[in-house]
Amino acid sequence: MSISELLLPEFDAEMKSTRATLERVPADKPEFAPHPKSMPLGKLAPHVAQLAGFGLSVLTTPHLDFSAGSYKPLPIESAAQLVSVLDEGAAKVRSALIALPDEAWKQNWKLLFSGKPLFEGARFLAYRQMFLNHIIHHRAQLGVYLRLNGQPVPAIYGPSADDTLGF
Repeated sequence: MSISELLLPEFDAEMKSTRATLERVPADKPEFAPHPKSMPLGKLAPHVAQLAGFGLSVLTTPHLDFSAGSYKPLPIESAAQLVSVLDEGAAKVRSALIALPDEAWKQNWKLLFSGKPLFEGARFLAYRQMFLNHIIHHRAQLGVYLRLNGQPVPAIYGPSADDTLGF
């Protein structure tokens, strides 16, 4: 079994949980933040939705320089918009994941800003740390934002207080 085949079920499960979280985002509260140092909901939720695009860069390029990119933050419109952006990006990442040969996982990958490294390591580590763990981290933050706004928190790795999924 290839590395990509081993990672695919985890990717699918994490995208499903991320989708369920984004479906519940109260897009009418873009300025909400639980603390002055916290990212406002109107920035955090679109960031989560757009992270799949970053995952695609990790899987298909040797590096990414933020200063040279054309990244444009997504303005929050609705939960449906966030889910659509996630679904589109996740489909591309899934295709790239399936197509990636084992030897490519060992190749060096860099995240740069104006040529200065922010991350450098094996593509496998970039995929896990910079993409997948990153989306999981921010999805967990969104769970707190949902709770504080009276929205039901979806079950992720087991039942939540709001969504037992039959548990």
